[in-house]
Amino acid sequence: MPIDAIAGLIPQRKRFLHFVQKHVDSPTTAEDIIQSAYVRAIEQAEKLRSEESAFAWFYRILRNAVIDHYRHRAAEDRALERWAQNLAIESAPDPETEQIVCDCIGQVLPTMKPSYSEILRDVDLAELSLEAFAAKAGITPGNAAVRIHRARQALRKQLTLVCGICAKHACVNCTCP
Repeated sequence: MPIDAIAGLIPQRKRFLHFVQKHVDSPTTAEDIIQSAYVRAIEQAEKLRSEESAFAWFYRILRNAVIDHYRHRAAEDRALERWAQNLAIESAPDPETEQIVCDCIGQVLPTMKPSYSEILRDVDLAELSLEAFAAKAGITPGNAAVRIHRARQALRKQLTLVCGICAKHACVNCTCP
């Protein structure tokens, strides 16, 4: 009976898990694949031929499950890549808008706390990585993350004071002095 053969697979779980772990990058993923393979084996129990070894049959299910995992991951990666490309195209400001924003920020940065203006200039304007800024400033990356967060909040507040309503509502018709 196929169900008895499938029940005989359970004591071999460690062997199956070891097989899957050799083919994937994390123990959690291997566990997920094993669980889904057991479910698939139960669902397809009637396909197990009595003369066929249940172990060989289950190894085919495991191999297919690993292949499906990588196919799914590749499809996700392609979708994320397309999304990132679309986002980069959609979020790239036109030169006029960028100039207006840069002019406003350029007026506000000198009025801010020096450590805030420094991190905003280096990380947001010069596109230095947060880790590189932390090393340059002699602080931990965690401290740099907190500092950039606080600096951005202060910048937002200062822009609202200087630029008024356009900064608050992100309009482009800035009338900064």
